[in-house]
Amino acid sequence: MRTKLVTGLVRTWSDAERSVERVMSCGYTRDAISLVMTDAGRGQRAESRAGSDAATGVGGAPGASAAALAVLGTSVAFPGLGLVAAGPIEAALADAGDATGGLVTALVGAGIPEHRASAYDSGVGQGAILVGVNASSERDVEILELILEYAGAEDVRSESSRGRPYDSFI
Repeated sequence: MRTKLVTGLVRTWSDAERSVERVMSCGYTRDAISLVMTDAGRGQRAESRAGSDAATGVGGAPGASAAALAVLGTSVAFPGLGLVAAGPIEAALADAGDATGGLVTALVGAGIPEHRASAYDSGVGQGAILVGVNASSERDVEILELILEYAGAEDVRSESSRGRPYDSFI
């Protein structure tokens, strides 16, 4: 199976922490998890983190902050784009380069349709955090979509997303 990228936007750092913690509890490592945010957003989170209790993290759940920060700790800044990225999407951003369209081009290169990539780019520009996970199986795609949705993510999709019978109820 070709790796499927499951993505969603979260609005708060605690939602990002919760997403990463839940994905990691399903056996995924930080190498499969991507986070993309503005460089300014990373700076604000670092400042607010400095005043919080390191044992419980910003979200209040033990280990949640550590998991998300472990993913973000391996991040690369893209100053020309004003973005910080970690995980597989980071590599796509590096391949896309600063001058060729930035995040939209990188996401399209990762298999995300252009209209969704544009929506994610807009959301990240407004301060949201893009969370992405490379699913290891077709079954995991649906599980990861649900995990991200329950953690507070919006616009959760995978490149293989199809209408689920219960989408209208979520």
